[in-house]
Amino acid sequence: MTDRTGARRQADQRALAATDRLIVALDVPTAKEASRIVDDLGDIVGFYKIGLMLQLDPDLRPLVERLIGQGKGVFLDFKYIDIPATIEGTVRAASGLGVRFMTVIGESQVVRAAVKGRRGNSDLKILAVTLLTGMSENDMQKEYSTTSSIDEFVSRRATEAAALGCDGVISSPNEAGLIRSAVKKDGFLIVTPGIRPTGTEPGDQKRTATPRDAILNGADHLVVGRPIVQQQDRREAAQRIIAEIAAASSEYRAG
Repeated sequence: MTDRTGARRQADQRALAATDRLIVALDVPTAKEASRIVDDLGDIVGFYKIGLMLQLDPDLRPLVERLIGQGKGVFLDFKYIDIPATIEGTVRAASGLGVRFMTVIGESQVVRAAVKGRRGNSDLKILAVTLLTGMSENDMQKEYSTTSSIDEFVSRRATEAAALGCDGVISSPNEAGLIRSAVKKDGFLIVTPGIRPTGTEPGDQKRTATPRDAILNGADHLVVGRPIVQQQDRREAAQRIIAEIAAASSEYRAG
């Protein structure tokens, strides 16, 4: 759990409505299926994440245009990594689409290029991925040839991203409190996947938390996929999570 007194000093994001905090992940094989999910959820949800499963679907662009046209937030979660010139050009192109968030891998040269590529008048927020939620500490140490703990690794990536002008990070909800305490930049966003309501299977996620715990740890936005999109009554599932977010936000403010 984070030091909530310190976190509240930075927490203008605490004023967000619960419905603005939930981002539903459209991690499905086709844009047509994604559109059906959007239809099912209707006005309950106002923010959607589009990931790699939909990247090559020819109907993706119309889906993005539809969502933006309906006033929905769009989060492009493609986790870009490449040489700086390519990253800069990619972000420059995305800046004109009207999407709200996009992700890049949290390596310094990638983050620096992404920030440079954003158009000056764009509202696009650049989010750096600290460490994928499907990785354990052992996975991380092996993959990155490091003896650092997850907390050390994630904290270092978050503080470096903030220093380079990044708008926020993607992290597991377990590290949200650490990041909130370590990064002193006003308005710095923490967006957390790996959200699993009580009683929900973690699947391939290794670092998870409930919606309540994620909010209490200092997260701004919660990305939720399977616990909503794979339910028979998607609206009811989304409403339950929004209610939990609202209750936790009130508890955080009262803390």
